[in-house]
This record gives sequence, structure tokens and C-alpha cells, in this order.
Amino acid sequence: MFLLVTWAYSYSRLTLGICKSSRHLVGKVVIVTGGNAGIGYETAKDLADRGARVIIACRNEVRGISARDSIIKATGNNDVHYRNLDLASLKSVKKFADDFLKTENRLHILINNAGVFASDNVKTEDGLLLGTQVNHFGPFLLTSLLLPLLKSSAPSRIINVSSIAYAKCEMDLQNLNAEKENEKSYQKINLYGMSKLCNILMAVELSHRLKDTGVTANSLHPGLVRTDILYDINVFGFQLILPLVKLFTKSAWEGAQTSIYLAVSPEVDDISGKYFVDCRVKKTVKRNGYDLELAHKLWELSEKYVGLKVDHL
Repeated sequence: MFLLVTWAYSYSRLTLGICKSSRHLVGKVVIVTGGNAGIGYETAKDLADRGARVIIACRNEVRGISARDSIIKATGNNDVHYRNLDLASLKSVKKFADDFLKTENRLHILINNAGVFASDNVKTEDGLLLGTQVNHFGPFLLTSLLLPLLKSSAPSRIINVSSIAYAKCEMDLQNLNAEKENEKSYQKINLYGMSKLCNILMAVELSHRLKDTGVTANSLHPGLVRTDILYDINVFGFQLILPLVKLFTKSAWEGAQTSIYLAVSPEVDDISGKYFVDCRVKKTVKRNGYDLELAHKLWELSEKYVGLKVDHL
């Protein structure tokens, strides 16, 4: 057992992806949703350190302002800002996008990082499943509304933070909003996995729609990161083995590396519609993650859920 654990630990360290690009971002504008904590914070800090104008978009004003001030202090970059965004409210998403478009004339990197893990079976003010709205419908609407600015600012990049949990889900486009589930049979892990597969499929569809525009879209799995989410996982006795699991987890800085890589690396300048793990593209993706037809159907369905028809694509 000791040798097995030692081998597994060594393997996890040897395969750890680290962004090695030193590209600066002076003159670039970046949005990081959920940039107030965890891998979002580490991502925002790294990009600010490269000279970017960074917008931290999150719902908690106190935490957002604290993160902003901490990043400014750590990097010496005063061009870091907090703006309120609650992905569980389509009204908030629309207001954020409207305010951003009125006050900013460029957007080079949009990182859809914010998310919620396996939420309960509750609906938002918009009648959408909380977890699916925060993880997919909210980011979908935000990205759609900001696409004109991303295109006019090209070359630009869209980055969706997904999860390996997508591989364990049973995808059902007719159950994105838990239409087929009742309180007793509600399978939060499966629906969480579906929302993360949506992140991958959204990038696939965007890569098709944005071909030859100079805008790329990719998704990623950050790895199992030592954040508060670990303590929210309560399946198959996970909490009992958590001390052992922690040996193989990443720090928030390590978990942010693939997001940073996709944001700055010249190696992915012309790559779009792909799913990355540890700064490396995955050639094959489970659950039809690279299926163009499935991605297109999801896009059209998502437009209906958020009440949006994107005519500029």
C-alpha cells in the first residue's frame, strides 16, 4: 500500500501541468468570474502580475473588494477592479454585461471560472436549476452578450473551467433543468456533471461559430484542488478518505495553471474547441464532448432557457 501511494503521489507530481509562458498582458483586458477566491483568485493575480487590466466578477462585494486589494498589493498593478456579478440571476448577468459594454471598449480574455458544486434541487428567480444556471446558463448568457466586444478586440480568448466530473454523467438535453427529476430521485452529481459537460460543448460550438474571427474558445479541468469544495463532496464515503485524497490534490495556484496557460500561451493561439488537462489538450473526450451536433443542439436549447437569440453570430 505504501509503495502504491508513493507511486501515485510521484505520478501526480510528474504530470502536473505548469504554465511556462512569460507573455505579458499590458494593454489587455480580462474578466475572471469568481476571481475572489481559489483558482479564480490565483488566475486573476497571475494575469494582473503580467500587466493586464483585470475585472474580478463575483457576487460577494466584501470578498470581491478584498481580493482586488490583495492582488493590487501583491502585484503592484493598480488596474484591478471588482464588479458585481451573480450568475444565479439572469438580470444580474445582463446588467453586468450592459455596464461593461458601456464602460469598456476592449475585452481580450473572458474566463468563465465561477461555479457551484452539486447544489440542491432548488430553482433561481429565473426558474432555472441553481447549479446548472451558475455553471452553464449564466456563463452562456454572459459570453453571448460579450461576444461582439470579444470579436472587435481580437485576437481574444474564451476559457471555460469545467471538471472531470463531466465524464461520469449521463447527458440528457431534456433534463438540463431537472425536468425529469423529483425531490426523491434528484441526482445532484449527475446534473453537476452535465453542467460541466455543457462547459465543454459550449466551447466546441463557439469554436465553430467563431471560426476565422480571431476569437478562440477552450475548456479545461483544473484538477482536484484543495478548496472548500472538497468538504462539500459527500458521496461514497469520500469524507472518510479525504486525508489521503489531500495528498494528491493541487494547491489553488497549481489548479490555476491550465486557466493561465489557455489565457496567455502562444502555443494555443490558433487552437479552439478543445478540452485541456494539466496544460495539455485531450485528444479524446468522453460523453460525446467533441460532438458538433450535440454542441449545436445544446446552444439552441440554452438560448431558449435564457431567453436569448444571438443574431450576431
